[in-house]
Amino acid sequence: MTEVRRPAGGRAGADASGSSELAGRVASLLPELVHGLKQLVRIPSVASAGFPVEPLVEAHDLVAALLRGAGVERVDSLAIEGVRAPIVVGALPGPPGSPTVLLYTHYDVVPAGDAELWRTPPFEPVERDGAIHGRGVADSKANIMAIIGALRVFDGEPPVGIKVIVEGEEEVGGPFDGYPVTAPELFQADAMIIADVGSVRPGVPTLTTALRGSAQVEVAIRTLAGDKHSGSFGGAAPDARVALMQVLASLHDAAGDVAVPGLRREAWSGADYPEAEFRTLSEVADGVPLMGTGSLGERLWSGPAITVVGIDAPPTTAPINSVAGTAKATLNLRVHPGQPAAEAQAALVNHLRAQRPFGIGVEVTAGEVGDGYAAMLDGPGYQSAMLALQRAWGAAPQRAAMGGSIPLVMALHSAVPAAEKLLFGATDGYANIHAPNERVLLDELAKTVAAYAWFVKEYAQRVRRS
Repeated sequence: MTEVRRPAGGRAGADASGSSELAGRVASLLPELVHGLKQLVRIPSVASAGFPVEPLVEAHDLVAALLRGAGVERVDSLAIEGVRAPIVVGALPGPPGSPTVLLYTHYDVVPAGDAELWRTPPFEPVERDGAIHGRGVADSKANIMAIIGALRVFDGEPPVGIKVIVEGEEEVGGPFDGYPVTAPELFQADAMIIADVGSVRPGVPTLTTALRGSAQVEVAIRTLAGDKHSGSFGGAAPDARVALMQVLASLHDAAGDVAVPGLRREAWSGADYPEAEFRTLSEVADGVPLMGTGSLGERLWSGPAITVVGIDAPPTTAPINSVAGTAKATLNLRVHPGQPAAEAQAALVNHLRAQRPFGIGVEVTAGEVGDGYAAMLDGPGYQSAMLALQRAWGAAPQRAAMGGSIPLVMALHSAVPAAEKLLFGATDGYANIHAPNERVLLDELAKTVAAYAWFVKEYAQRVRRS
């Protein structure tokens, strides 16, 4: 067997038998984990087009080194055609007969955006008021360090087999999103922790158990061979943009609920946002009502949403006095986690094609689809995760969902359908991910390390008992 380099700090994890002992071990590791997190944040590992590849390679190499330092015996680099950022793949065997847990997250980040909106430079991590601030610190470099910390707790001898996958193009998508179905043996595991999420708010341990699916649809109207002067032709010549607005208005009822037949919607029974908190998080202007009816969880997670994500029109800064001969819009449909995205997309396409604004026909084109995901709520992985969150936070865990999809989760589910997928991590609803002044709370990071370690211990015991 390859000799495993033991990290400093003494052996504690595999023999720890109480939350106080495990919490103490995590506390002793935290300074080194914070140091590693700051190292990661200093690397501008943006995978978007036009950004250099060198920081991606640098981040990959640092993650690989951190994993080796945490006792992972085999650390390799996976290269996939069409993927610029190398993928870190690690494996650590467990005791004979033990289950295997796969840990996934990513090291790439979104661009920093307008530097003027940051209180401190985005790639110079700053520790302030119990938090670390910097681009990518919460999404998802803190989760990388939470994985490293949990492995460090066990000093290279976890009670389960471990697989680690850390990619570098999650934020932009690409060939890796569909790769698991082409190489399922690489991803074989009994349970998977998807460390790319967090809690609804600080101090509230949260397990994400559902992801909405997604579908794109393009709707276009053509009425004239070309635009015409509004003074000479307006009033009789059919304006394609006005017709398109009529079509778009048909997508919602007067209360703001989606009005397309055939889209699944159900009550949500997990954690929910109070309206005041949601208004703060979404920065709704004073006096503006929210869209739709029912609980916020139902509107955000277990019901559909349709958003106009693109529309062809002159900007108000450069208006043109003409009747539009053509108009086009791109729609994004978010789909109930349990409804096939293609089925929901077909319902939206049928609704749009049935519209005849002013008697004018509508052209509709179906785009990409991605199914949602609904977790099993009765398996040993789910039970272990809920107990781990309870122990780590000392508070009752909540179930939540995400309105957005994570394409890799669906690919992992297709590749290894029997594995339970558990989504929890170190960020929270106030972390400003993808926004200026992103931050992660050190307390949430420490609790996530403990939760991952507790999950591994509890899952090993539950599977052994079964």
